[in-house]
Amino acid sequence: MACVDLNADLGEDFGAYRLANDGEILAYVTSANLACGMHAGDPVVMARSVALAKARGVAVGAHPGYPDLQGFGRRDMALDEDEIYAFVLYQLGALAAFARSQGVRLHHVKPHGALYNRAAVDRAAARAICRAVAEFDPSLKVYAPYRSELAAQAEAIGLCACCEVFADRRYEADGQLTPRRHPDAIIRDLDEACEQVLTMVREGRVRSRTGEWVEVAADTVCLHGDGPHAVELAKALHERLPHAGVQIRPA
Repeated sequence: MACVDLNADLGEDFGAYRLANDGEILAYVTSANLACGMHAGDPVVMARSVALAKARGVAVGAHPGYPDLQGFGRRDMALDEDEIYAFVLYQLGALAAFARSQGVRLHHVKPHGALYNRAAVDRAAARAICRAVAEFDPSLKVYAPYRSELAAQAEAIGLCACCEVFADRRYEADGQLTPRRHPDAIIRDLDEACEQVLTMVREGRVRSRTGEWVEVAADTVCLHGDGPHAVELAKALHERLPHAGVQIRPA
């Protein structure tokens, strides 16, 4: 039987601002990528998010991003390799403190937004992230795009790379995600999103925005917690994958 992890980017509230229904989404996913205070989240939100994930039995991962609250970490920043290393290590330590205080061990690391996209193709950025992970806790898994620099650098230093695909994003012919600025970047139809996931998990391929088949590997499937239909998509995948013969479990 095919197996896959369902993950969601969560813990992205900040102060009085609420972005997602984390409690509801956690009922349907098996791992959570929690913001670490740079692109989103704050100490109170981080503590609460760890507690919510623990209560649901969901694996807790760090979701470090650029220090860019204003842009939600979705704008690239001209940070060098040492700066990226330091910012990632700082965020791992912050989330791990809240996890440790509640008896929770971190499970994985997944970069956020523009940092994730950069690390997919930029060897220095990928190396910086993986060095921070390896020096902090080499047992942590790294969620990364298939055949990306991030996956390659993780494996090169002995980390476990879990190949990630996206339920609610379209792909380009080169295997990269369609940029968010494109009007068709986001899949809003639940049936289409679920069918894309099933194809990626069972067949190891995805239809690109322009019609080509692109090879992928799916150890974990991401859905965005801040999407307008995030809860509905999480619930639909949680129900439909087992019916299609796919077991849902942590990566």
